[in-house]
Amino acid sequence: MTVQKSASDMTPVPATPGLMAGYLDSLSLLERLHRLLLDVIKDEFERLGILEINPVQALLLFNVGENEVTAGELKTRGYYQGSNVSYNLKKLVEAGYMHHQRCEIDRRSVRVRLTAKGRELRENVATLFERHACGMETRGVITFDAMEEMNHTLRRMERYWTDQIRYIY
Repeated sequence: MTVQKSASDMTPVPATPGLMAGYLDSLSLLERLHRLLLDVIKDEFERLGILEINPVQALLLFNVGENEVTAGELKTRGYYQGSNVSYNLKKLVEAGYMHHQRCEIDRRSVRVRLTAKGRELRENVATLFERHACGMETRGVITFDAMEEMNHTLRRMERYWTDQIRYIY
């Protein structure tokens, strides 16, 4: 029997079988979609002859955009979830996609921002995403309203999971 703990009284509450099946299906889909996104980016980069960075690094560049951030901010702002952010930043700096500079106040902290080469690669990713968004709309894969509802639901799930990490031990 699958159980969940009620936040108010911490007593076991059985999960609805249909909801549990749907939840597990959603988790599987989220994981597969993320991996497929990385494969799509990899495929696009191979077509463009961009072989020196990986799709995770490309997403990192895309999400940083015009901001200047520290490695810690990448995680807290939700730009990057991986545990090896330092490794990826180092590789992006070495490849000339990012500038890095030690913070004046805290010398242990490094601020990063995109170089011209990084902004160009970010534009390639943005173009890919624009092409996909238009293609999905044109082919009737998803409507604007359905996308809004899906994003709203995913944000609620994100808040729930965040609350579980912060408040339930």
